[in-house]
Amino acid sequence: MNNPKKRSPWWWVPSLYFAEGLPNIAVVSVAVVMYTKLGLSNTELAFYTSWLYLPWVIKPLWSPFVDLIGSNRRWIIAMQLLIGAAFAGIAFSLPTPYYIQLSFAFFWLVAFSSATHDIAADGFYLLALDPGKQSWFVGIRSIFYRLSTIFGQGVLVMCAGWMEEGKLFPRLAGNIPLAWSITFYCMAAIFIGCLLYHKVVLPRPEQDRGREHISPALLLSDFFRTFASFFKKPHIGLILFFLLTYRLGEAQLVKIATPFLLGAESTGGLNLSTSTLGLLYGTLGVVALLL
Repeated sequence: MNNPKKRSPWWWVPSLYFAEGLPNIAVVSVAVVMYTKLGLSNTELAFYTSWLYLPWVIKPLWSPFVDLIGSNRRWIIAMQLLIGAAFAGIAFSLPTPYYIQLSFAFFWLVAFSSATHDIAADGFYLLALDPGKQSWFVGIRSIFYRLSTIFGQGVLVMCAGWMEEGKLFPRLAGNIPLAWSITFYCMAAIFIGCLLYHKVVLPRPEQDRGREHISPALLLSDFFRTFASFFKKPHIGLILFFLLTYRLGEAQLVKIATPFLLGAESTGGLNLSTSTLGLLYGTLGVVALLL
């Protein structure tokens, strides 16, 4: 490979944003499918999995410290390692009697690591590319983020469904925990591959380094001053109302759509198989949304 300082962004922008999107879709959507198949009630499912999105909501609270401590490149590598390890932890826990408690703990680790990875990846993108290339690759990074959505919500769910049905491995037919365990082991392998690849191909921008000259006290002071200034904006009540409600309907639908599609006809569901759900909802549905 060529010199990392002169390496084309095509080497790393697509893979970096594919890696950014995959854990998000695993937590937000794939977890809902898996827990539905494992027998959690709709109430438990909606309550527990909704909390998993919290790290992406509150990530601005620790984003200044990502800029302060170490380089964005190091944060990216470290978070990809943690995400891969957490996916392996989920896979290991599913066949055990305590799979709910253990898998949720590992999903929390995925969520916090992924939110931190988002901070570092977006910061790295701004430091490694000049403004012209940033504009050029903004569409590319969006495309590969969406491709990770199709891969996670579509391809991986279909593979899990085929294993449940015995089409991929006949001996796994009907063994739902093991089918999903193998699926998450595959996700762990993907992230370890991303880690090794990005450790080699990510450039090393000179300006990508921690700001040791800025003290934590000064950073916190600036952060809270900026945070407080937001609430002094005109019509802040209307702004907050809009921010909290404009996607409320979608948020409610997303959590209950999967149980409805997978649920038995006797309970009002459509009784789709996991593989069919992955094809229709996770693949064709996402493609139609993009078009």
